[in-house]
Amino acid sequence: MLNSPVTMVKGIGEEKAKDLQSLGIFTVKDLIEYFPYRYEDYRPKDISELKHDERATIEGIIQSEPVVRFFGRKKSKLSLKVLAGNVLFTAVFFNQHFLKTKLVIGSKVTLTGKWDQHRLTLTVNESKIGASVQKDVYEPVYSVGGKVTVKSLKKMIQTAIEQFGHGINEILPEYFLKKYKLLERKYSIYKLHYPKSFEDAKQARRRMVYEEFLLFQLKMQTLKKFHRENSGGTAIAYKDKMVNSFISKLPFPLTSAQQRVVDEILADVCSPIRMNRLLQGDVGSGKTVVAAISLYAVVTARFQGALMVPTEILAEQHYHSLNELLQPIGLTVELLTGSVKGKRRKELLKRLEEGEVDVLIGTHALIQDEVNFHRLGLVITDEQHRFGVEQRRTLRSKGQNPDVMFMTATPIPRTLAISTFGDMDVSTIDEMPAGRKPIQTYWARHEMLERVLTFVEKELEKGRQAYVICPLIEESEKLDVQNAIEVHTQLQQYFKGYNVGLMHGRLHSSEKDDVMQRFSNNEIQILVSTTVVEVGVNVPNATMMVIYDAERFGLSQLHQLRGRVGRGEAQSYCILLADPKSEVGKERMKIMTETNDGFDLSQRDLELRGPGDFFGQKQSGLPVFKIADMIHDYRALEVARNDAAQLVSSEYFWKDPEYRYLVIYLEEEGVLAGDKID
Repeated sequence: MLNSPVTMVKGIGEEKAKDLQSLGIFTVKDLIEYFPYRYEDYRPKDISELKHDERATIEGIIQSEPVVRFFGRKKSKLSLKVLAGNVLFTAVFFNQHFLKTKLVIGSKVTLTGKWDQHRLTLTVNESKIGASVQKDVYEPVYSVGGKVTVKSLKKMIQTAIEQFGHGINEILPEYFLKKYKLLERKYSIYKLHYPKSFEDAKQARRRMVYEEFLLFQLKMQTLKKFHRENSGGTAIAYKDKMVNSFISKLPFPLTSAQQRVVDEILADVCSPIRMNRLLQGDVGSGKTVVAAISLYAVVTARFQGALMVPTEILAEQHYHSLNELLQPIGLTVELLTGSVKGKRRKELLKRLEEGEVDVLIGTHALIQDEVNFHRLGLVITDEQHRFGVEQRRTLRSKGQNPDVMFMTATPIPRTLAISTFGDMDVSTIDEMPAGRKPIQTYWARHEMLERVLTFVEKELEKGRQAYVICPLIEESEKLDVQNAIEVHTQLQQYFKGYNVGLMHGRLHSSEKDDVMQRFSNNEIQILVSTTVVEVGVNVPNATMMVIYDAERFGLSQLHQLRGRVGRGEAQSYCILLADPKSEVGKERMKIMTETNDGFDLSQRDLELRGPGDFFGQKQSGLPVFKIADMIHDYRALEVARNDAAQLVSSEYFWKDPEYRYLVIYLEEEGVLAGDKID
C-alpha cells in the first residue's frame, strides 16, 4: 500500500508526480517520509532571551509613526519604534512601504525577523497587526524545488497521511521501544510533520533517527555476516614463536596500539573466515611495521603476501622499508612495477609462480593477467581509495580467497568509519611512536612572505630541504590564488644558490617519479608542487613545508600534506600562508596550529565541512539519510550498530515474528539474496 506510486494520493496526477520525482519522491511512502529539515519557531519571546542574529518573533505595541525612505529603483525602508515589555526597539521593514497606513500608534503587532542585539533592531519579514499568534507554534520547513512549493507539498503530505496513514506499520520490536523509550512509528511520523512543541519534534526525530540507523546497520551487518560465511577463507596456521621472535628483534618496541592491531590481524589470519579489515593510522604511526609483521606471519605458514600501492615511487619506498625488515630473516621480497620489463620481468613472474618469492610489492602491475602467485595468503592494499573496486577484486582473485587488508593514512572519524566501512572490521593505530618530534605549525599572512622565505633559507643552509605547496597549476582568472608555475618562477629568482623543482598533476607519471627521485637524492632542494605529494612520499631530510592559500584546503588534506615533513630526526616546520575571509577558514588555521593529532583534526574537519565535503561528494559512497545526521547523531549510530550486530548474529532474529518487519526490509533491499556481496 505505502509502496504504491505517488499518483495513488488524491489530487496527484502524472504532472505533479513528475515534479515530485525531482525531490526523490516516487511512492506514497516517500511522500509521507519526506520530513522537514527544520522548524520555524513562531512563539513570541522576551527580548532578554534573544541572541544576536537570531530569527525571532516579538510581540509589542507601536510607539511611533512609521517613517518611509525610498532609495534605488522601487526600493524602500520603513522603520518605527515598538515597545516589548519594558524594552523599546526599532522595527525595520524593507520594500513594504504599503504597511505605513496600517501601522498605527498604540496597535499591537507580532513581528518575526532577524534580531540585531547591538542596535536593538528587528529586520522584519513577517508581521501580524492586531492579533496575537498562538503559543507553541512550530512551522515545519521542507526542502523544495522546481514547481513544488512548500504550500503544495504540505497539502500533498497531509492528504497522503489522511488516505494511507492507517497503513504505517510499527517495524521496531517492542523491546527496543521500551528500552530506549521511543515513540511509536505512526505517531512519530505524524509529529514530525505536525509538532505542537519543540519536545514533540525532538522525540519524534529521536525515534526516526534510531530507526534509520538501525535499518542501515542491519544491512551492513548482514552483508558482513554473509561475507564471512561465504568467503571460503583459509585458516593460516602461522608460526607463533617465529612471529614473536621477529617482533622482539625489531629495532624499536611496538606501541601498545600497534600491538593491539597486530593481535586483531593475526586472529583473522588463523581464522577460517576471510579477513576483510581496514587498517587506519595517522601519518607516521607505524602501519608499515604492522604490514611487515602480517606478511611475515603468512610466510611462516608457506603462503605468499602481496602489497599493492598507487604509485611507483611509493612502491619503491615500501620495497626498501620491507626489504630492510624482512630480508635479514631470510624472506625474498621483490618489486613489480611498470618499469620492470623484458627478461627481468619474465624471470620474476616465473619465480613468483613457483613460490620462490615470499612477498611481492608493486603498483597496479600486480593485477595483470600474467601475474600468477604460487599460494597467495594475504593481500594488502595501501591508500585503498586510490584503486577501483574492480582492481582490488582482481588482486584478490590471484589467490584462493586470500585474507584482505586495506591501509589508509587518512584518519577517518569513528562515526564515518562505522557508516562507510560498516561491512569491514576496522583497526586503528591511534598512538604515535615514542620520540617522534611534533611538527611545529604556524599561520602567516601573505604580507609576511619575506619573513617566511628567510626562515626557509635558514633550514636550507643547514642542508635541509623544503616543500612549497600551491592549490593550482596555472594562473586562473576566477581564483586569486598562488599557482605552482608562477611560484616556481618566483622562488628560482629568490633562491639562486639552490635547485627549485616543479611537480604537478599534468606531468607524466615517469616525469613525476624523476622529479621525486631527484628530490629524494637532494639534487632538488625546494620542491614546488600541487597536492600530488599528499600521499606516501618519504624524504626524511625535508624539514620545511610552506602551503600557499592554505584556507583553500580542508583540515584533513592540510594534515596529510604536513605529514610529508617530520620524517627524520630533525625538528620540522609547516607554515600556512593564508588570508581567510570566513570564520570557518580562520578556525581551520587556528586548529592546525593547535594539534598534530590526525583523528582529532578529521573529527573537527567533519564538523566544519560535513561528510559529503570530507570525502568528496561524488566518490564518497556515503549513505544518504532522510533525517539522521552522522555527525550530530553519532551516539545513536553507535547504539544502532551494536544492536544490529547482536540481532544479525542471533538465531532468534531470523525466526522470531517480532522481528519479521526488519527481516522483510532486508529481503526488499536485496541483502539476503547475496546480490550485494562483493
